Amino acid sequence: MKKLSALFVTGALLISVLGGCGKAASTESANEAQVSTAAQTEAATEAAAEEAAPADGDKVIRVGANPVPHADILDNALKAELAKDGWTLETVVFEDYVLPNTSLEQGELDANYFQTLGYLNQQNEEAGLHLAAIAGVHIEPMGIYSEKYTSLDEIPEGAEIGIPNDPENTERGLNLLVQKGLLTGLGTFAEDKSVENIVNNAELNPKGFKITTLEAASLPLALPDLDAATINGNYALGADLPSKHPALDIEEFDDETSVRRTNFFVVRQGEEESEKSKALIKAIQSDAVKQYIEETYKGSVIPSFIDPQ
Repeated sequence: MKKLSALFVTGALLISVLGGCGKAASTESANEAQVSTAAQTEAATEAAAEEAAPADGDKVIRVGANPVPHADILDNALKAELAKDGWTLETVVFEDYVLPNTSLEQGELDANYFQTLGYLNQQNEEAGLHLAAIAGVHIEPMGIYSEKYTSLDEIPEGAEIGIPNDPENTERGLNLLVQKGLLTGLGTFAEDKSVENIVNNAELNPKGFKITTLEAASLPLALPDLDAATINGNYALGADLPSKHPALDIEEFDDETSVRRTNFFVVRQGEEESEKSKALIKAIQSDAVKQYIEETYKGSVIPSFIDPQ
């Protein structure tokens, strides 16, 4: 009888112990499930936060540019400078002067690099854009080029001279012709700088030149059919004109024209102080980029690290 009682007590204790272990195991599993759920919730919250993070938080900068020298400077000098601070540069090349601005306006780019302040202001006004310059980089002297003549003195009366057709560069081309004595800056030229006024005014156009306006990018291709042309530096470089048909003469600059002729980095208005803009300014106005421009272009492109005015 005592043995049966002992066995009964022992069995009861065993059941109690086993029941206690089962309860502890269940509690531990529940705790693990709660921790797992909390971790999943935290991960989901972090993922949502990353999706909601501002675009400026990424480390890729997309810059639109004309091929030469802009894209060359970006890929061969700026990219390495940006990489030092953890930025990745993506260069998007455009062959014209219109799409780089409209693409930036539409948010397809973070910045562009191809234009002067005068052209930028004109596009903001006429095309209803909202863009702002943040940093000057270089000047490309406009030159007078010819495949038929080797000096300005050889250009005959009545010759056909091509100039760019956009307002900023039309005026620039005409001023270059005045600066080099092919046209005069007297009389009504100061008041009416239209091509028609100059061509039909014997005082302003004493040699009776025919002035033809063409898209800036097409002037190097049209040069064989013209007696001469005023060509922007980037398009002259892109067509390898400096080595094949060196400029008969190039622009001269004072302080005012240096500002007007500088090519600037441009962003959307309101993003002048963004992290990407600050990174671009720091990198593009570095000693390394300056050295690259000077050593690569040897005067056909001139560093001009000035602030917008």
